[in-house]
Amino acid sequence: MTLGQLWRQLQRRFSPLPEIDAGLWLATMQAYPFLSALALADQAKLRALAALFLQRKQFHGAHGLEVTDTIAVHIAAQACLPLLHWGTPREALAWYDDFVGIVVHPGEAVARREAVDEAGVVHYYKEVLLGEAMEGGPVMLSWQAVDENRHSAAAGTNVVIHEFAHKIDMRNGTADGCPPLPNGFLGSASTRAARALWHAAWEPAYQQFREQVIIAERFGGAWPWLDSYGATAPPEFFAVACEAWFVNRTQFTQDFPTLAPQLEALFGTGRAA
Repeated sequence: MTLGQLWRQLQRRFSPLPEIDAGLWLATMQAYPFLSALALADQAKLRALAALFLQRKQFHGAHGLEVTDTIAVHIAAQACLPLLHWGTPREALAWYDDFVGIVVHPGEAVARREAVDEAGVVHYYKEVLLGEAMEGGPVMLSWQAVDENRHSAAAGTNVVIHEFAHKIDMRNGTADGCPPLPNGFLGSASTRAARALWHAAWEPAYQQFREQVIIAERFGGAWPWLDSYGATAPPEFFAVACEAWFVNRTQFTQDFPTLAPQLEALFGTGRAA
């Protein structure tokens, strides 16, 4: 069965679904090795997810950027990848129903921040961002960083998947590195048991990774393959793990053998409803 036949089959099953131009979709799949490697049936389902995503979300270009169909489809395809095995397109997209807006900057964005130290003194500073997911609010992305995702699979980085992993994490409230887990997660009998299984794997992995980054920074030790930004907090560790797992599963599984089964149970084909 061809990709076109699979797409028409999905349209009949879930009609009415919006359309994405076949040529544009094919070019998007070919642009990213982790998308082109998907089975044709998964590419067709991802196309249905992305089409519905584009119908529901509003893109805004910052600093004069025109959000073209190419930009929007490239972002939509990668944003929907984590939802591929989470039911019908409409069921899956419900995970992103807490926001509508996606703000796309042409390059890096600069955010103004403030922090209060132990003495109560407020410090103001600027932070350079490639993306940001706001709880209950929009997602911000740098198109330059999104475009570079085409060549970053070897490094295990992907800004779109990173920010949308935060959105999934935020379904429990403030991101804490433990997203809502499916029923029967890894054989667990309750939500509490599922979270206990999750933390039993992720907490030691995070602490070990954080120690490795500290040794690299302070004592010249070997840098880990996974993006060191993950060492800043458990929610960031979860997000960088997700992006790495989706774009370079072989290397991630080699480096984090205890976490790969957890992400497979969360995102993979064996996910329970």
